Amino acid sequence: MSFSYYGPLCTEVYNATKPVGQSLGGDIEFYRDYLMNCNGRFLEAMSGSGRMLIPLLEAGLNVDGLDYSTDMLDSCRALCTERGLPLPELFAADLETLDLPYRYEVIIIAAGSLLLIQDRQASIKALRNLYQHLEPGGRLVLDLFLPDVTNTTSHYSGTSTVQLPDGDTITMESKDIEVNMLQQYKVSLIRYEKWRHGTLIATELQQLALRWYGVEELRMILEQIGFVEVIVYADFDPYQEPSRSDQKFVFEAKRGLPSEVDSLSGQSANESTAPGKIQDRGSHVHTIR
Repeated sequence: MSFSYYGPLCTEVYNATKPVGQSLGGDIEFYRDYLMNCNGRFLEAMSGSGRMLIPLLEAGLNVDGLDYSTDMLDSCRALCTERGLPLPELFAADLETLDLPYRYEVIIIAAGSLLLIQDRQASIKALRNLYQHLEPGGRLVLDLFLPDVTNTTSHYSGTSTVQLPDGDTITMESKDIEVNMLQQYKVSLIRYEKWRHGTLIATELQQLALRWYGVEELRMILEQIGFVEVIVYADFDPYQEPSRSDQKFVFEAKRGLPSEVDSLSGQSANESTAPGKIQDRGSHVHTIR
């Protein structure tokens, strides 16, 4: 038995329930179209086994992948090979200690994956590292969601079963082991059991964390890191403002050009803003490039 984040059994379940090319509310189409209107090298952070990454590669985009789970990355390589795709650059790395050889025009984090980092400071450090891996003028684009605060049960409540293509079966039993609404996180423990012809052949434990952020909270975090032109829209529609808690929230944040960074530094030095006061930067209208 292993205690892991995304081990082999979790990866098999993920591939069976969220296969390559399965769009979640239009996210694949959104990120593909966004990147098609850009140039240069791109990175999908927390790319997993390639649900999003492989369709981007099939669209002819120059996208690298990054994930902490080697099982997920191995699966991504195998799936690329099955489709006859050249193997992309895939990095097994922790976002907290990220040091890649490239700088990117656009970095994306899809499917609310940023929320899987349990520790708040670790999340902020990860965002800082991604900022450093952007070219000047490059953009970070990510989507988030808010959990249903009226229901604290995990996604796999009780026991669920997934039938694999080879005939094996994986059962999952989940329970919340920690829920902290004040600090905005929950931790679930999922037990995976893999069965073949009625015989248990493998087990795995996964600790799954979810830490969520308010829309203005994350906007302020990004601005404090140094991002400029932070804009937020809903449900992958650049012209739709967030209006409901059940929407997906897309954040687009730019690493400023040197002239913009110098301008902001001078502005900060000359302005006296009371501690804790948030400045109104005005509304932004975003047009897909």
